[in-house]
Amino acid sequence: MGRAGWIVGAVTLALHAFANAGYGWFRDELYFIVCGWHPDWGYVDQPPLVPLIAAATHFLAPSSPWLMRMTSGLAHAATVVLAAETAFRLGGRAFAQAMAAGSVLTAPVFLATGTILSTDVFQPLTWLVCAYAIVRIERENDPRWCWAVAGAAAIGLWSKYMIAFWLVAVFIGLVATPARRILADRWPWIAAGATLVVILPNVLWQAAHGFPFLALGGYAVAHKNPALSVMAFMWGEAKDLNLGALPIWLAGLGACAVSRGFSGLRCFAIAYAVLIAAMIVLHGKTYYPAGAYPVLFAAGSVVIERSAIRYVIATSMAVFGAIGLPFGLPILPIQTFIAYQGYVQPGPLPQLYADMFGWPEMVAIVHKAYEALPPEERARSIVFASNYGDASAVQVLGGMASISGHNNYDLWGAQGHDGGVVIRIGGGRDGLSRAYASVEPVGTVDQPLAMSWVNGEMVWICRGRHIPLDQAWASFRHYD
Repeated sequence: MGRAGWIVGAVTLALHAFANAGYGWFRDELYFIVCGWHPDWGYVDQPPLVPLIAAATHFLAPSSPWLMRMTSGLAHAATVVLAAETAFRLGGRAFAQAMAAGSVLTAPVFLATGTILSTDVFQPLTWLVCAYAIVRIERENDPRWCWAVAGAAAIGLWSKYMIAFWLVAVFIGLVATPARRILADRWPWIAAGATLVVILPNVLWQAAHGFPFLALGGYAVAHKNPALSVMAFMWGEAKDLNLGALPIWLAGLGACAVSRGFSGLRCFAIAYAVLIAAMIVLHGKTYYPAGAYPVLFAAGSVVIERSAIRYVIATSMAVFGAIGLPFGLPILPIQTFIAYQGYVQPGPLPQLYADMFGWPEMVAIVHKAYEALPPEERARSIVFASNYGDASAVQVLGGMASISGHNNYDLWGAQGHDGGVVIRIGGGRDGLSRAYASVEPVGTVDQPLAMSWVNGEMVWICRGRHIPLDQAWASFRHYD
């Protein structure tokens, strides 16, 4: 591989180093920190790797999310470099390598993944490692690359279960094409067995708790994620991946599907079709299959390098990427971004940014409520939040204990509190009055930049719960 991939990778890392301090802690980052404070083999809504990273980096830099987010920035930069290397292995010269790297750099979905710490942090990279290893196995007949697939699969599964869809889709693609000869060797099966052994503790944890992740996923399919038509879903894919880069991944998909020069990689075209079909049927969000695209960017870049319009496509990718850059990377002051958004793409503040606002204001009101309690009530009080974002903000930013029935907080329970004195975040007076002897409002979160369920949220002091918290705890559980 030439220098192009390394140069674009260095630019990617520099952009994240500059911008990843962001506008504040992201909602899920706060939750991951708290989960990491309760180390376990699994959690209701994710495997343990990301929470452990969150807790460790927060310990080293507790006042800023920058260090935590550089894990994501490094993963994005590595994906950029590997996309260029994949293009090289497919026969691409410097132009193709730079285009493949640039496509991964400028895709808004990858920029966002590299901006915050999320369970998606390793997904694009691990999916691409699997694809790259299959390219090496198919073209060089070197089964040792099966271990790269095993390692990537293990890391991917320890951070998010979504890679399982990619592994199954690629397996179907291999079986359906002449590349099935790869599976005739014993090494893929040995490597697969090793992966299963590595992830077994998490599987056993899920089994011991009744597979709560399946319940959570089932709720998302039935109630949370919108059902999109094929056209709507694919339009979302195009926007997530940079509209200017659309010809690149389409060329890669077409090349893998029908080009003789890519005949050994037809498995990726089939895997892509299977994956997209599964996401549409299961009401997946448009960013879920993002990890399938870097290999298509690499293949498409090799095809376009030989085209007379290669500079037109490269310019389109770069221009659209530059326009979309502030939507995936917080490089602008927030008020400047709002003005820019109003000009380019009017609408509410994207959740990527809105979920970075409101937490200090909420914690300040909770502290106000706590200070208003008499000393004897403070000693037996507890903060009870409607969701894990509120509960985590109180713990991480406020240094106060909190409980919630949301996702993994449900497993941690009421922590010995009976509900005699509760600082309640969220809820309405009528509902709370039916559960408590007295309900006293303290204040309202006032941060217009925050998500709608944070801005305007009430904080209450509730006393004398009629049914003790531990007895009613099962009624508070919600996975959404």
